[in-house]
Amino acid sequence: MNIFRLTGDLSHLAAIIILLLKIWKTRSCAGISGKSQILFALVFTTRYLDLLTSFISLYNTTMKVIYIGCAYATVYLIYAKFKATYDGNHDTFRIEFLVVPVGGLAFLVNHDFSPLEILWTFSIYLESVAILPQLFMISKTGEAETITTHYLFFLGLYRALYLINWIWRFYFEGFFDMIAIVAGVVQTILYCDFFYLYVTKVLKGKKLSLPA
Repeated sequence: MNIFRLTGDLSHLAAIIILLLKIWKTRSCAGISGKSQILFALVFTTRYLDLLTSFISLYNTTMKVIYIGCAYATVYLIYAKFKATYDGNHDTFRIEFLVVPVGGLAFLVNHDFSPLEILWTFSIYLESVAILPQLFMISKTGEAETITTHYLFFLGLYRALYLINWIWRFYFEGFFDMIAIVAGVVQTILYCDFFYLYVTKVLKGKKLSLPA
């Protein structure tokens, strides 16, 4: 495992912990898109079905279980535990417009036409756009809490580091996965505006807002 993969995993873990702590400490999920969290839960569920069929390493298995567990814990906190604080009026992105096309694309463009491989491909495509409901929600409300922006930053950093990881593996291991690379590029591009606002506003102590 190279340093970019490891730091990418740690950035991803940091994002998840920041989000869970934010919700638990404030006893509120205000400003958090439940729909994005549902999509992430779906991403991890369909991606890590290989937990039932193969064992790669203790690290690999542990991280997969943590991702799945935390994803469903977040959904539970938003839609059950702290449901009264959930801002459904602004979380209005139509996620079926993401899930259906992504599902169709996974059937058409994959490495191997088998159930597990199609579901893995579906998870890669879906993850690249799963943050859209959250960004859409921020654009509707006009701003985001600082802690929420930290969550988004580490989530975006994780994908950017993974993109570098794929490039590293191509040059030093001869491994090339077009599906993962293209999806990673798309996801990183979606974060570009956010990264710019994060650096120019949040790091200077200002509130982040997206154009409505």
